[in-house]
Amino acid sequence: MFGIKRADRLIAMSVLGTLLLVWLVLTGFDALTQFIRQLGNIGKNGFTLYDAIAYIALTVPRRMYQMFSNAALIGGLLGLGGLAATGELTALRAAGMSKLRIAASAAGVIAVLTVGVIVMGETAAPYGDQHAQAIQVRMKSSNLGATSSGLWARDGKLFINAKSAIATQENGHDTVKLVDVRVFDFTDDGQVRVFSHGDSASHDGNQWVMANVRTTTLDNTGVHSTNAPSATWNSHLNPRVLEQSVIRPEYLSMSDLRRNMRYLESNGQNPGAYSVAFWGRVLFGFNVLILVLCAMPFAFGSLRSGGLGKRLFIGIILAIGWYFLQGAMVNFGTVYGMPPLLANLLPPSLLVVGALAYFRRFG
Repeated sequence: MFGIKRADRLIAMSVLGTLLLVWLVLTGFDALTQFIRQLGNIGKNGFTLYDAIAYIALTVPRRMYQMFSNAALIGGLLGLGGLAATGELTALRAAGMSKLRIAASAAGVIAVLTVGVIVMGETAAPYGDQHAQAIQVRMKSSNLGATSSGLWARDGKLFINAKSAIATQENGHDTVKLVDVRVFDFTDDGQVRVFSHGDSASHDGNQWVMANVRTTTLDNTGVHSTNAPSATWNSHLNPRVLEQSVIRPEYLSMSDLRRNMRYLESNGQNPGAYSVAFWGRVLFGFNVLILVLCAMPFAFGSLRSGGLGKRLFIGIILAIGWYFLQGAMVNFGTVYGMPPLLANLLPPSLLVVGALAYFRRFG
């Protein structure tokens, strides 16, 4: 007869071992696949093997964050399935533990790991992606660079600095808007001749247009400043290259997502992908636990007579199904104007209803 604490420990260790193994395999495979792709970039604008290794190493925390939900699902199934195969799950049921109680014990250890993964997703993951993106920017263009002070670009004698670059839509087309832009125009001997600062800048298809511009000119007679609602500068700065340098919204931290959302909202623009990614981040832990709890019924019953391959197959099918269900519901909500919070809540809500119905009937 198992005691409650001993039973919880047995379930937790079984699930923890398989989860960590699956997590390592999924993350490693994803990193290896991307590393092979990066090898094809060696030699472009000084991109080296060391840069490829550094890029992959910096993105490992983000890859671990992205793979955790799948690892928790598959690892949970394999962990309980292993107990079922050895008869220990049957013993736990005979000792009086309900299916819901066993599933809750498995979810408990996953909940502890989820807290750590959320912290990593808000700290190490976006930090690593920011520096990894800087490596990619240098590889794509020798005149572009990204630092802690924002995006830097050189265009002849002009040096452009933008605090951030935000992906947005204008006239139905995806584009990049530079925020808090500074343009430095230097003389041949390296002295600042003209300094311009604008709240933002976007490309109209022909040239860059800055909004709310203050221009300061330095000459022999002194310093002269002018203000204008907009100004243009003829630049060879390629907006397509900038689009590729913008970190995808789902890679940003919640604070960065919220800042970009506020900026777009204050300018009367739809925060779009940033809002969807923000609520996806907020609900990350909830989604992981709901997904695991709703998958636990597959560890009982028919899996008792199934092997490792069967449990792994079901886990992969569930993970793929969840991925497409969540993506479809979020996209559906975005197209039809559904609030992003509600769109992100719909998939786990459907799973909760299904899981409660199962445990109430068979628990």
